[in-house]
Amino acid sequence: MNFAKPLPGYLVQRYHGWKATSYKENEAWYRRLASDGQHPRAMVISCCDSRVHVTSIFGADQGEFFIHRNIANLVPPCEPNGDHHGTSAAIEYAVTVLKVVHVIVLGHSQCGGVQGCIDMCKGHAPELDRKESFVGRWMDILRPKYEEVSGLEDEAYQQSQLEKHAVMISLENLMTFPFVASKVESGELSLHGLWTDIGEGGLQCYDPATEMFVQV
Repeated sequence: MNFAKPLPGYLVQRYHGWKATSYKENEAWYRRLASDGQHPRAMVISCCDSRVHVTSIFGADQGEFFIHRNIANLVPPCEPNGDHHGTSAAIEYAVTVLKVVHVIVLGHSQCGGVQGCIDMCKGHAPELDRKESFVGRWMDILRPKYEEVSGLEDEAYQQSQLEKHAVMISLENLMTFPFVASKVESGELSLHGLWTDIGEGGLQCYDPATEMFVQV
């Protein structure tokens, strides 16, 4: 099957530019990463949104974060039913093989997935309610939390609040994985919930004591 196309020219040029500059200047570091394997201290579960640049936010180097991205940075509940579970597989690998000591769920402003959930719950997106909609069935993870924001009249505020609920429900679902819960309870692993404002560059952290997000 001939379905693949050549890489766009601008990406080829960018690659050669990177290889001649960044790679050349740090070749020893890249070779060390290749030979020593990865030893990240933290896993970050973030949204696929192209505006969310995890490594830039934290000034991280290659090899520092094990990053998994999906629509609306959601973690599903543990369901060992033999089906395909990409996010669950990434969590299992990070916690049991890489032995990360932090798992960070990073939500963000103007999340298209969260907006889709709102539209679906309001009956404005019938295409997402169809059984064959991958996005719609994925957003079912967040759907129960819509009731907690349904009474908010300000649409922007309603969305930002549901974005934060996406982080909180993901933290709750992480604890349904036995290998996560046992390491959290033993103190070997800590969970963190963050939300970033893309336009303002702000970062908020979930405080379980107050059940609120506070500015970092």
